Amino acid sequence: MSTATGTRTIPYIAACTEALRQLLREDPDVFLAGEDVAGYGSVFGYTRGLLKEFGPKRVFDTPISEEGIVGLGVGSAACGLRPIIDIMFMDFIGECMDEIVNQMAKMRYMFGGKAKLPVTVCTMAGAGINLAAQHSQSLESWLCHVPGLKVVMPATAYDAKGLLIAAVHDDNPVFVIFNKRMLGVMGEVPEEMYEVPLGQARIARAGTNFTIVATGRMLPEAMEAADTLASGGLDVEVIDPRTLQPFDTETVVNSVKKTHRALVVHEAVRFGGLGAEIAAQLQEEAFDYLDAPIGRVGAPFSPVPFSPALEKLYVPDAAKITAEVQRIVGKAG
Repeated sequence: MSTATGTRTIPYIAACTEALRQLLREDPDVFLAGEDVAGYGSVFGYTRGLLKEFGPKRVFDTPISEEGIVGLGVGSAACGLRPIIDIMFMDFIGECMDEIVNQMAKMRYMFGGKAKLPVTVCTMAGAGINLAAQHSQSLESWLCHVPGLKVVMPATAYDAKGLLIAAVHDDNPVFVIFNKRMLGVMGEVPEEMYEVPLGQARIARAGTNFTIVATGRMLPEAMEAADTLASGGLDVEVIDPRTLQPFDTETVVNSVKKTHRALVVHEAVRFGGLGAEIAAQLQEEAFDYLDAPIGRVGAPFSPVPFSPALEKLYVPDAAKITAEVQRIVGKAG
């Protein structure tokens, strides 16, 4: 479906595939590797058709070894290639954290910048489709804590394509965290290659008297909450950080200076999550503008339950966001 010149409405997953295809066409040093990314087209289908077009030297399946996959990415990047490696589920980064934290993140620094590490890691995070505790986690705060890594979390089809392209063009390790439940979400996406700059947040909805910062799949939940709150007279501004590391503090601080109240929402466990860091930065840089304590919405401190009924209660949603905003507004008087 065309909506404008060069722009169509396509699913999030199709935007991911198109980005990969254009990157592989653009640069012969780009290759794609991971479990089932070639013959099967990945477990989630976003690499489908790439093997046929580019062949087994550019798109290939690896053994079931996340440690080996990351080692392949680090070594080939240090030797001048631009690997895109796929870690099927974000939960599996536990298998290769030593290589991520002690090699991938630090090699460029320890070699005085002489070794570039243009490796992109694509992975799927998030709960809500009954995959239980070992296949449903959101572990982005682990990665954001490690100097040397960049971390992006696309919340729209447009950003899925643009952030992935920017990640592969970057000379540093970048994790691109997709969300399983967003793969079918439609959005306007240009046909040509484009980049969404790393480190720049987006104001998804302008508002005047409350700020919600929502990461990943929590963005549409926050937008729904903002619509509900508008009926009660609250004009909510919603910010999509897009890049979690480096984080665009300036955009969020400027919003809070205008609205004077804030809530941070993420799907990850609330305790120790990225929301705590964002709240800390806001109180350091915008404390005098705040009319109420900064709120946080995240998942309970528990493994993700398999039970559909319990999982529904576990994952934050628009209703929980709305209730927390109302609590903060009521406390502020």
